[in-house]
Amino acid sequence: MKVLLYFENQKLIAKSGIGRALKLQQEALSHTDVVVTTDPKSTDYDILHINTYGVESHHMVNKAHKLGKKVVYHGHSTYEDFRNSFIGSNMIAPLFKRYLVSLYSKADAIITPTPYSKQLLRGYRLSQPIVPISNGIALEKYAHDDEKIRQFRDYFDLSDEQKVVMSVGLFFERKGILDFVELAKRHPEYVFIWFGYTDLRLVPGKISRLIKGDHPRNLIFPGYITGDVIRGAFQGADLFLYPSYEETEGIVVLEALASKQNVLVRDIPVYHNWLQDGINSYKAHSFDEFESKMQQILNGELTDLRDEGYQLAKARNLPEIGQQLKAVYTNLLGK
Repeated sequence: MKVLLYFENQKLIAKSGIGRALKLQQEALSHTDVVVTTDPKSTDYDILHINTYGVESHHMVNKAHKLGKKVVYHGHSTYEDFRNSFIGSNMIAPLFKRYLVSLYSKADAIITPTPYSKQLLRGYRLSQPIVPISNGIALEKYAHDDEKIRQFRDYFDLSDEQKVVMSVGLFFERKGILDFVELAKRHPEYVFIWFGYTDLRLVPGKISRLIKGDHPRNLIFPGYITGDVIRGAFQGADLFLYPSYEETEGIVVLEALASKQNVLVRDIPVYHNWLQDGINSYKAHSFDEFESKMQQILNGELTDLRDEGYQLAKARNLPEIGQQLKAVYTNLLGK
């Protein structure tokens, strides 16, 4: 069995969750006997597994059908998580939804990261099989490493006593960045770091001004960082606080769980049935609850749930995800 993994404009999307999904899918399938190609000119594949939504993606699907190939669309994006992102996103969101439906409807099967995102796609009246499969996590890459933690603290010139609240994401209002900035304003006693990058020409002015410098001194926007520094941050920070209002899964949440980090997220539907408040993570409904639970976690006043959270990441390790992907392919080919 040979699968063509297709990601349009790989360089453009490299700093997004969809961009990271390419590497995760490649690694997951390396634990199976599925042959993988990323060459869009290839014609000897059995299944096109497509992840992106541009004009070329549309052409790839049409080409695959003409060649008699099966098509699996990976439903990373929804109408719901497109809103409150780029300038004008809310205005064009209904058009984006219709475009998504036109693309997804051409697939023989759809993979999407969570039961929640499957529910959303079913609401679009799509009739194909929709299979929820986590993006997964390369568990061993997030194993505790004192050297990576040291690199993280040295990179930001942090003392051992300074407590760090971190988050990761694009500069979107949907990601909860405004709440993160307000928490930093109210709590100068902590260091806040928001990892990630978005071209500021694409985001609203109020967010662009914040990133450029209209934020408190204890808040750092270091941009998109990879490698040992970011992995050291996941392990060496004191709290991963993720105030996003809408997700299809949240790869960065898996990274925090895999790093045995304290996790505090917004209580939104995507986390229902796997993240459980007070059991394997903490959730907040409002800004005030974020503030209260953040302080309690940093002060050691709430139960340490890091080991319980790690079990969630363990169940989503890439070798297991690879077998789940292969099962979808196999069923589609009737083998």
